[in-house]
Amino acid sequence: MFVRLVYESFRRQKRRKLLAGAAITLGVTVATAMIAVATDIGDKINRELRTIGANLVVTPQEDSLDLEIGGVNLKPPTDGAFLSEADLTKIKGIFWHNNITGFAPMLPVNVTIARDGKTQDVTLLGTYFAKQVSFGKEQFATGVRTTDPWWKVSGAWPDDAARGVLVGEKLASRLSVRSSDELTVAGRQLRVSGILSTGGAEDDEIVAPIALAQEILGRPGAVRRVYVSALTKPEDAFARRDPKSLSGAIYDRWYCSPYPQSIAFQLAEAIPHSHAEQIRQVSQNEGAVLTRIEGLIFLITLAALFASALAVSAAMATTIFERRAEVGLMKALGAGKLAVASIFFAEATLLALLGGFAGFVVGGAIAHQIGHSIFNSDISIPPVLLPVILAIAVIVTFAGSAAAIRRAVGLDPVFALRGEL
Repeated sequence: MFVRLVYESFRRQKRRKLLAGAAITLGVTVATAMIAVATDIGDKINRELRTIGANLVVTPQEDSLDLEIGGVNLKPPTDGAFLSEADLTKIKGIFWHNNITGFAPMLPVNVTIARDGKTQDVTLLGTYFAKQVSFGKEQFATGVRTTDPWWKVSGAWPDDAARGVLVGEKLASRLSVRSSDELTVAGRQLRVSGILSTGGAEDDEIVAPIALAQEILGRPGAVRRVYVSALTKPEDAFARRDPKSLSGAIYDRWYCSPYPQSIAFQLAEAIPHSHAEQIRQVSQNEGAVLTRIEGLIFLITLAALFASALAVSAAMATTIFERRAEVGLMKALGAGKLAVASIFFAEATLLALLGGFAGFVVGGAIAHQIGHSIFNSDISIPPVLLPVILAIAVIVTFAGSAAAIRRAVGLDPVFALRGEL
C-alpha cells in the first residue's frame, strides 16, 4: 500500500512532481559544476598565475645572515657567495617536484661594452633560456622562457650552448644595436640574437647564457640566485608556523602540504648552503585571487541550492494543499503522524535522487565546457562526487519540504475531510 500511494502520487501529480524535480535538477546542476570546478581549479588557476613570474627565490645562505653590533652592520659581503649550478637539478628531487614548473638561475656580471670607439659599463645577466637538463631519468627544459613568459624578444632567442645574447630595448636604443649586430663585451665578440623587452631592469642589461657569464666572471658553475616557479596552495595560519617548532604528524602534514613555505623549506634542504623564501608579493596575490574565486564559487552554489529549496517548498506546499482530503482520510483511518510523514518524505527522497542524478550528469557536462572555454583543458569529475551530490540533493529537498510536511501531519482530519485548513 505504501508503494502504491507513492506511485499514485507521481502518476496523478505529474506536473507538480516535474516542476519540483526540475528545481532540484537545476540547483544540483549548478552545485555539481561549481564543486567540480572548485576541486580542480587550484592547479589550473595556479598554472595561469604562473605567467606572472616565479614565486620562490633561492639565494646563498650567507645572504640570509644579518649581524649588527653597536649599530654597525657586520653582514658578510656576498659578492663571493654563490650557489653551485650542478646542484640545481636537485630541485626536481624534492617531495613536491611535480609542482615545480620551472626554474631559472641568475648570475649578474659587470662588463664593459665597446661600440663605435666608445665604452660603456653595463650588467650582463647570465641565465637559462630553455636549457635541457636532467635529473635521474627525467629530462626537461627550463629557464626564463618558462618562469618569465612575458619576456618579449624581437628577433630570435639565443641558444643556451651558443654565444648569442639578448640586448635590452633601452640599452639597444642607446647603442643603436639591432638583431644580428656584433658587440664587443668584456673583450669577446658576441652576436645579438634579439632585442629584449620585459618592462623591468633587463631592458637596460645584456642577457646571455649563464656559461658565458661564468666565463667572464672566472667562476665556472657559479650561480648568484635561482628563481623557481611552483604550484602552491594559499598560505594560512598553519602554513606560517615555524617547522622547527613542529614534530611528528604535525610536521609531516606541514612538510607534505604544497605551501610556499614548505616548498621553500624543501628547496633549501635540496641545495647545499642555500636559503629559499617566497616572493611574498607574488605568492600573497595568488592566494588572494584563489580565495576570492573559491569564495565566489561557494556563494553561487549556496544561492543555487537555496533557490532550489524554495522552489521545492512551494511545490510541496501546493501538493499537500491539493491532497489535504487524502491526508485527512489516512488520519481518520488510523494513520499516525509518522506514517503520513514517511509517505511525503519517500516522495521527496525519490524526487531528490532522480533530480540529483540528472543534475550530476548535466553539471558534469557544464563543468567540462567551463574547463575547455576558460582553461583550455578538461575538468575531471571524480565518481566519488556522485554520492556527495545525491546527498546534497536529498538534504536540499528535505529542507524545502520539511515545513509543508510538518503542516500536513498536523492537519485535523475533520477539517481536512471538509476541505478546510
